[in-house]
Amino acid sequence: MSDVLKIGLISVSDRASTGVYADKGIPALQEWLTAAIVNPLDIVTRLIPDEQALIEATLKELVDEAGCHLVLTTGGTGPARRDVTPEATLAVADREMPGFGEQMRQISLNFVPTAILSRQAGVIRKQSLIINLPGQPKAIKETLEGLKDAEGNPRVPGIFAAVPYCIQLLDGPYVETRPEIVKAFRPKDAIRPTSI
Repeated sequence: MSDVLKIGLISVSDRASTGVYADKGIPALQEWLTAAIVNPLDIVTRLIPDEQALIEATLKELVDEAGCHLVLTTGGTGPARRDVTPEATLAVADREMPGFGEQMRQISLNFVPTAILSRQAGVIRKQSLIINLPGQPKAIKETLEGLKDAEGNPRVPGIFAAVPYCIQLLDGPYVETRPEIVKAFRPKDAIRPTSI
């Protein structure tokens, strides 16, 4: 099996998709993923407005046609009327993975009380993991990486620590991370010799 990790990145924003301002979500995600993941990456990006039918169609395209192992969305997860990313994500899901949203809110609550307004979801569609991330680059990094103490040791695990093993359980590639950014966690019997 190839060790290439195929990732779909979707930025959901009415204004960025129409050029009112530059999208910051996809560049922030690409930068973080490239730094954190050892595997070669094949990244597919989409910038779309907050339209539920379009979000659903884009998620289906990236999973069903493009064959992404992992799809990350950014934006559209708040309580505003136009924020429909979680609804679209749940509509295309085979199974829900509620721990991802719970952990992202737990991390963000260390910074802002309004983290409880966030509705990020994590789901499985076919053999792909789909996760809704926050819209702000700082919050994206915090939720993926987790919280660290003054010495750089993890204090609260980021959600990405669980992503490589989840992809492995879905028969995807064996994903390795750079532990100084985020250390992938697996049970001992699922660990292979490292390439780094």
